[in-house]
Amino acid sequence: MAELPVLKTERLVLRPLRIEDAEAMHHFFSDEKAMTWWSSGPHETLEETRAYVRVNATDTKYLTWVITENCGDALGWVCLIPGREGVAEIGYNLRRTHWRKGYVGEAVSRVIDHCFGERGLHRLTADTDPDNMGSNALLEKLGFQREGYLREEWTTHLGLRDSIIWGLLKREWKPS
Repeated sequence: MAELPVLKTERLVLRPLRIEDAEAMHHFFSDEKAMTWWSSGPHETLEETRAYVRVNATDTKYLTWVITENCGDALGWVCLIPGREGVAEIGYNLRRTHWRKGYVGEAVSRVIDHCFGERGLHRLTADTDPDNMGSNALLEKLGFQREGYLREEWTTHLGLRDSIIWGLLKREWKPS
């Protein structure tokens, strides 16, 4: 896998995830409220977070940028999971102390610009829990279209959960 480029916005620097980011990412992964809509429950130990981060930092099926302010500690991440040619799924998280500051929208917008520009993708998808109002509102604001509703698609720490499938086409995207 080619090295991920550093991506910048007005307030943020998005850099490739490193294994050493586990300690900073543990703020998110150990937070019960922040992990409500994640596919697994909160991490109980730093070692659990280290193992999880190690996969995203080293497995070539994940392209993961950490969200930072001025290259400081990882506040969260934006991850791409490449699929078919020209298509990838996007996912993200953010430390709860930084919610409602527009950071995720800013970071995801920059990654979308990169995907449709430098990476040459033509389609992005996202998969959310129907009850995750914040994430669903963000995707809609970014121009994603609700394309499907899958009943009892995931078994998570909350039990069987439905899933909304979102899609965004390159021709629909308005670059930031």
